[in-house]
Order: sequence, then C-alpha cells, then structure tokens
Amino acid sequence: MYYLCFKMIDTNHKTKLLGMTLAQLKAVAESVGLRSFSGGQMADWLYKKRVTSIDQMTNIPAAKRAALDESFEVGIEPPIDSVKSVDGTIKYLFGAGEGKSIESVYIPTESRATLCVSSQVGCKMHCLFCMTGRQGFNGNLTSGDIINQIQSIPESEQLTNVVFMGMGEPLDNTDELMKALEILTSSYGFGWSSKRITVSTIGAKGLKRFLDESECHLAISLHSPFHEERLSLMPVEEAFPIEDVLSVIRQYDFSHQRRVSFEYIMFSGLNDSSRHVTALAHLLQGIPCRVNLIRFHAIPDSELKSCDLFTMEHFRDSLNAKGVVATIRASRGEDIFAACGMLSTLKNNQKSDKS
Repeated sequence: MYYLCFKMIDTNHKTKLLGMTLAQLKAVAESVGLRSFSGGQMADWLYKKRVTSIDQMTNIPAAKRAALDESFEVGIEPPIDSVKSVDGTIKYLFGAGEGKSIESVYIPTESRATLCVSSQVGCKMHCLFCMTGRQGFNGNLTSGDIINQIQSIPESEQLTNVVFMGMGEPLDNTDELMKALEILTSSYGFGWSSKRITVSTIGAKGLKRFLDESECHLAISLHSPFHEERLSLMPVEEAFPIEDVLSVIRQYDFSHQRRVSFEYIMFSGLNDSSRHVTALAHLLQGIPCRVNLIRFHAIPDSELKSCDLFTMEHFRDSLNAKGVVATIRASRGEDIFAACGMLSTLKNNQKSDKS
C-alpha cells in the first residue's frame, strides 16, 4: 500500500526515513530488494540507536545501503537556533521551509524533563490569546518533523515526557500525529509508556480517533465555561462547542491509566469570577479530571491582561472546594518569548524585513 509514494520521489530531494512506521519501513526495504524484516532493522537503527546516516546501518548489506542512499536519508535536522531562560527552560527553533520556522520548548524540573512539541507550521484556529494563530496556517508537520524535534535536541536522551502543546492543533493533523504516537509508544520505536505523552487540543474532529487508537493523556483547552465567551476567545467553539467535546469525553474511561485535564488560561476581568467557578464545576461534573490554571503570557497588541496571583489562588481554592481538582501551573521561560509562537514570529518577521 506504500509503494506508489516511493515511485514519486522528487529527484532533487531524498525521502526521509525518520518518522516512518514499521509498516512503511518494511515497504522501503522491499523497494530496494531487501526482505521485509530489514524494515525492523532500520527501525532499530533510527529510533533506538539513533543513527544520523544510512551508512551507519551496518547489519544491512553495503550494496543495499548504497541503494537506499540513492533515494532515502535518515532526515535528522538540528535546530537552527535556541534561547535559554534563567530558569533553565530552552526554546528551540527549527526550520520549516520557505522562511518559516517552528518551536519546541525543553522544560526541566527536579523530577522531569519535558519537551513541548509543535504539530503544524502556524495554526488555523486563530485563538485570540495565541501568537501562533496570527501567523496563519502554513502546513502540517510530518511525523518525521515531529519526531525530529524530540530526537535532534541535545537533551533528547534525558526526556521523561512529551507534550503536544506547541504550535498548531494536533488533531487538525491527526494522521501524522497518530504515526508519531505509534513510533513513540511501540516496541520497535521509542518504547515509551503512553503515560509519558500528553496531547493538547481545542477538541477538533480527530478527538474520537485519538481516544480510540491511543492511551496517551488528553488536555483540553477550555478557558471559559460559557459558550459566547469561549467563542470570543476561540472561534473553534462555533464548530466544536465545548459541550459536544465533553459529550465525547464522557464516553471514555479516564479513571485509570489515561488522564484528562483542562487548560484554563486566566484573563483579568474576563474569566476569573465566582460565576465562572460555579459554571466550570457544573460543566465538568462527573468527569475525573484536573483543571490547570495558567497565567496569561502577554502578547503584542492584545487587550487581554494577566490575572494576579491572589485571584488565581482564590479561583483554584474555590474550584477545589466544589470538588474539582485544580492547580496553578508554574510559569516558565517568560524571559525567552515564552508564549507559543512568539520566537518564530519574531524570526519570521526579521527574515521578511531583510528580504
């Protein structure tokens, strides 16, 4: 089922092996006259030994490596830039073609080393509080682009967790997301537990498929329990109302391995009142979950304002008193363009100014 894509290789570019599933790698092996089991050998070299060239795959005959090298490459691409925060957070910038770029953020703590990865170049969702949405949509990342963010940074071997909370909407790129998750969790790939991975979404059309085919944790961007208010912040509320998203979630068991959480950015004077607490507790009733309260990182030319800590603590305590587990997420990396999309927007604008 994969062979046609190999016959249509651009003669000026090689096809990247990184990001291919075992089934795809077996098809690659057969396309150069190898037996299909060599696809497993390639997977081992790519995802366990983490080679950077086909020539390093030494248990594949030299002649076949040469044949592979004619049309394929491993495809590891290092970051083009990085900036480090005083708190140890590192934001990495990766090239994404034609003057575009994407971001990943490495977040170390005493007990964890988390990488926040992107799934798209820009975003279609146009959330009012997100810098990435202002870039517009410039394309989906491939599973190889996603895995490259994880595998090419210096801290790759130290990672304990990956979160799909970077640029783009993961469930608007479901096919490539699911391939990346397969590679991360399969025995032929990274072999990670699903509990090490969280996918954050506004609740797009791929939600049910993700829940059916994956045991990874789920995070829903909520930000208001009221339809009109959420719509003013997130236009996607029109197509995917939070009530509909929650009706899908209620069909699944979140009491054991898989966890669902709700992301709630707090904006001063907008979604931080006692009526929001009451409505939020009612909305989430019966769902075993956690609400992560997040301080808004200001973005240019936005009227939205951050909440003060006292208001956030009161909101948290009020939710907990109503039986909803709520925590305040620690802000990280604010001195290095912490808001999603800010660094890539800056770099893209600099490139435009020079052209």
